[in-house]
Amino acid sequence: MSGAKQTIAALGAGRMGRGIAIVFAYAGHPVALIDFKERSPEQFLEVAGDAMAEIRQTLTMLHDLGMFADAGAVERIADRIRVLPKSGAAAALAGADVVFEGFPEILDLKLDALREASALCRDDAIIASTTSTILVDDLSPGVRNPSRFLNAHWLNPAFIVPLVEISPGRDTADETTRRMTELLETVGKVPVTCAATPGFIVPRMQTVAMNEAARLVEEGVASVEDIEKAAKYGFGFRFSVLGLLEFIDWGGGDILHHASRYLADATQDSRYAAPEVISRNMAEGRIGLKTGAGFLDYSRMDVPAYRKARLGAFVERLRDLGLATPPAA
Repeated sequence: MSGAKQTIAALGAGRMGRGIAIVFAYAGHPVALIDFKERSPEQFLEVAGDAMAEIRQTLTMLHDLGMFADAGAVERIADRIRVLPKSGAAAALAGADVVFEGFPEILDLKLDALREASALCRDDAIIASTTSTILVDDLSPGVRNPSRFLNAHWLNPAFIVPLVEISPGRDTADETTRRMTELLETVGKVPVTCAATPGFIVPRMQTVAMNEAARLVEEGVASVEDIEKAAKYGFGFRFSVLGLLEFIDWGGGDILHHASRYLADATQDSRYAAPEVISRNMAEGRIGLKTGAGFLDYSRMDVPAYRKARLGAFVERLRDLGLATPPAA
């Protein structure tokens, strides 16, 4: 699968469908962007015109930002995308290798679309919902042959953010997950796999962070401007290089344990308490870098070289921000 150009269908010609179309067309795949709503011919022409105008505008912007040098590539990429009305869905879906459903986050609406679309697809076509909220096992009843169905949660803007969260369900075949993972990797994405859980991985983490930022404003802890600086130059800067669990290991799980206990006691709020896995790791001697293992295993790693590489990445971020300055004379 990794070497061949797959035929992609995106159900729904909105923001997510357009973003996915750009990703696959950019990588050389033909894409059918299907407006799956019943519309008059005039209404469809308006939607199709708007979709292609936005796609060309986005590609032009990527060219202007230096993503690619050849301005002629804008039209070559756009030419790989066909916007089709619902009346053209049957033929497009019959020829699709992979179908991405991108309807609004309404369960019944998605189920209806999946029932209709899966009846038109080949039996070996992968079908994926791009839902950000609905569990895969709540959607799979709408799919004929659910072994080829999973959730593939893209982060907006889909044509920029590398991560895609794959969530297979109880009926999803391992081969389906493997094929989707390989396909996403060939178009420059970084897929991760997570269990069928509300919020996937990133939404669960970012919801906590975003709500905490809003609470800081609500409590008058700092100005909006300073909270934003803290997010960009502290939180975001740090985690652009280190993963969250990796960072726990750098400082030590014991540090997180004690800091969390203090915060929970001082604020009388249990949301700051550390999860049981932190105490369990400590009891087992897996505290982090200083013990050779934490969430990650460092026992066979050249730790000084690893630290230097991570610090080098931080220096590059400083250069990107214009904050890497020479020492005083």
